[in-house]
Amino acid sequence: MGEVYADVTIAGPAGRKRLRLLVDTGSTYTWIRGSVLRKLGIRTLDTYSFGTIEKRRDLRRRIGEAMMEYQGDGRSTVVVFGRQGDDEVMGLHALEGLALEVDPVNRRLRKRRRLLAL
Repeated sequence: MGEVYADVTIAGPAGRKRLRLLVDTGSTYTWIRGSVLRKLGIRTLDTYSFGTIEKRRDLRRRIGEAMMEYQGDGRSTVVVFGRQGDDEVMGLHALEGLALEVDPVNRRLRKRRRLLAL
């Protein structure tokens, strides 16, 4: 399919930051460096255990909530406080919350025409 990137703005109580994130429909949540999230004033809410495609299990990371904006539309989403070596990606939770889908032919995001009701 090729890689798809999204230019987003992450916002917290202490500010906003523009980021270019790889869109990863295999990742449940959005991963952003913890240092960036802390500078924006985003607090941790819990610690979750993750598994990776490389079969790494019990990868423990803190999670929080942030506002994410894409092309002027913003929603709150769960963010993972990434560490050195973690990829920064836009995950499925953010895509669904913003009603976005991946257009694999044109390698971009587009608004969904219709959402599932049930």
